[in-house]
Amino acid sequence: MGDKDDAWVAPRKNWWSFKQPMRPAVPALNNPWVKTPIDAFILKALQAKSLTLAPRLNKEQLLRRVTLDLTGLPPSAEDRARFLADTSPKAYENLVDRLMATPEYGERWATKWLDVARYADTNGYEIDAERTHGWRFRDYVVAAFNNDKPYDRFVLEQVAGDELFPGNQEALIATGFHRAGPIHLVSGNVDKEESRQEVLTEMTNGMSAAFLGLTVGCARCHNHKFDPIPQSDYYRLQATLAATEFKDLPLASDAEKKAYEEAKKAYEAKLKPIQDQIKEIEKPYRDRLIAERKTKLEPQFAAALAVPKEQRNPEQKRLAMEADSQIKPRWDDVLETIPADMRARRADLRKQMHRIEYEEPDPPAAAFAVTNLEQAPASHILKVGNFKMKQDEVGPGTLRVLGAGPGTTDVTKSPAGRRSEVARWLASPANPLTVRVMVNRIWTLRFGRGIVATGNDFGVLGARPTHPELLDWLATEFVASGWSVKKMDRMLLVSSVYQMAVQHNEAAAKADPENKLLWRANRRRLEGEFLRDGALRVSGALNSKRGGKPVKTPLEPEIYDLIFTEGEPDNLWPIALDKTEHDRRSLYLLNKRTVRLPFLANFDQPDNMSSCPQRPTSTHALQALSLMNSDMMHGLAKRFAARLGTECKTADCRVRRAYLHALAREPKPAELAMARGFFAKGGPLEDFCLALLNRNEFAYLP
Repeated sequence: MGDKDDAWVAPRKNWWSFKQPMRPAVPALNNPWVKTPIDAFILKALQAKSLTLAPRLNKEQLLRRVTLDLTGLPPSAEDRARFLADTSPKAYENLVDRLMATPEYGERWATKWLDVARYADTNGYEIDAERTHGWRFRDYVVAAFNNDKPYDRFVLEQVAGDELFPGNQEALIATGFHRAGPIHLVSGNVDKEESRQEVLTEMTNGMSAAFLGLTVGCARCHNHKFDPIPQSDYYRLQATLAATEFKDLPLASDAEKKAYEEAKKAYEAKLKPIQDQIKEIEKPYRDRLIAERKTKLEPQFAAALAVPKEQRNPEQKRLAMEADSQIKPRWDDVLETIPADMRARRADLRKQMHRIEYEEPDPPAAAFAVTNLEQAPASHILKVGNFKMKQDEVGPGTLRVLGAGPGTTDVTKSPAGRRSEVARWLASPANPLTVRVMVNRIWTLRFGRGIVATGNDFGVLGARPTHPELLDWLATEFVASGWSVKKMDRMLLVSSVYQMAVQHNEAAAKADPENKLLWRANRRRLEGEFLRDGALRVSGALNSKRGGKPVKTPLEPEIYDLIFTEGEPDNLWPIALDKTEHDRRSLYLLNKRTVRLPFLANFDQPDNMSSCPQRPTSTHALQALSLMNSDMMHGLAKRFAARLGTECKTADCRVRRAYLHALAREPKPAELAMARGFFAKGGPLEDFCLALLNRNEFAYLP
């Protein structure tokens, strides 16, 4: 098998992305527009096509673009005054440095990486249960970007932090990357081997998409149709993960565990009397319903129930189980039979119960992580990907297309150490894909389109790089600069390319209609999370608390009723009692795969069932309706109006302050005149604020 696949891969290894990046010379251009090597590469390509550059943004526009881009939040009026007052040649660079040093920088980057890592706070599928400790991986990612953790270390920790850095809690939490994707956990009888194969498939596809930018999963059922990835390589790579076990590993001290047990006992002691009283109220009515339904059972079901449990044969057990489901009353059936006075008493008790439930102590801290099995199960090539159709056994290994030759891609057979070797292979400067993929992700974040437009597919069917020399220069520079995301990011942000306006040019648009050569800036809309965060910031309501357990915010009634069709619906989505928690940044809201918040879903938040390299930007009526009609936006407009009322006494002052807060600029004379006319006719300040939050200018980067 190995010789055959070696022969199949060898002639296909010449694809550009499988070759080692070679550092090209920076074009020598005598042009004041060139401020960074990036500008030189871009300008050379533009000059070759005789394309005219768009002008530079003015200072106000540049402030708004870079602040939104780096923090996901609009600049404050104070930020604007400070920047405009700085007349030094380094004013913009100082602004960039200041923004990159804020904690919001990591929060902005985390939104991007968590899309790639397919992170959510729940498992997905039917039950979609919450992950008690999963949020620590999200906080790890935020801290990694804020602290400028070298990207090679970032890769090592996520793939094999438990092996490579034993005793390091941060590295252990990082391995939650393998568990960030969906997992099909259901109750009842399941095929353990099938479930395990689903998990391995998810892990393999997630790791290869995030770090290699390859559609390795296409080789699960057969040799990849386009890329030099034989089916055996897919299962060799999967075998490197076969010894990996999902496990919540304790982080709490013995004292913390003991304190939790004591707090839990106190909590349960407080809750139990209330629960007992509710059961006591319900019992006679529940028992009566069960007795009545028993009389209506068909004879075979009644007979099975009459047999003591321990004496039932298999058929009687089946019939008894079906009988139980027939006679068991629903909560609403019981409630209908309870007299009104007792029903009111029950409702009051349930309110008390729910208030106590908010006091439930958090479990002892644990890492949502992975560890190794003592013995690695055998790995086989699976015919058409079917776990029941095992073919040749394979050992763990990496992709031979990225190896120096036959036999160089094998990985240790020991359960411990497999992921370490894969992690080192991924994080090696000799791996031509890892570094290219990451610098392309940084470029995509800042310019709206990657040098390779298909961020998770650098294979034959992926897009070709628009600037191949620039991509390789960035890749080699990234490694030379110590794999620093912040250094690479800063170079992009201070370039002349980044500071161009979104200005149409008919001749350039005809020659390069998709703007692949970057003769102007791409028009970029804010992600839904940052539209919401920005509206919170502008209204003065934003709670800047960072990290911790994900927060549930109120759901629209129609959404709540649609989702929770079973069970008593008075506390199935328990929102935080502290209402300021509802005003946290969107990053910290509960990200439930099957219940995405409508506002965020309408603005293209991914479901994270698979790795998302770049969010689509759709335009449809629900977006306008969400911004104009949603309870959330009306509430924020009201709070924005209250803020303006506190800051100003006159209408003109309120208009000016509103523009400064929302758009980081003064209103134009025509805008001020229109606002005066609106207020003169009795227009409410709240409606004016809502209109500002609905402006195209608020939703898009300059």
